Amino acid sequence: MKRNARRGSKLRGFLKDEGMLAEVEERAMKQALALQLAQLLKDNDLTKAEMAVRMRTSRAAVDRLLDASNTAVTLATLGKAARALGRTIKIELAPA
Repeated sequence: MKRNARRGSKLRGFLKDEGMLAEVEERAMKQALALQLAQLLKDNDLTKAEMAVRMRTSRAAVDRLLDASNTAVTLATLGKAARALGRTIKIELAPA
């Protein structure tokens, strides 16, 4: 019987071995951010259109920000969103 070389390995290790770890982590971070922003909109009783006005941008830009699959978000856009919600951004470079 052939032995499974991956048996007992961690998902993170598997994704790293397959060269997919960075992409998966980026998507997970964007999904967490999109969920947090959506919750803040709900908590503040704001529509996407109202958020766009506060950010001085288009509703389409807010839609992209709330789209968990769209990882192309700039720091400038995040800054506008944070300020519109009375928040700040905290970014950290952690060891790999």
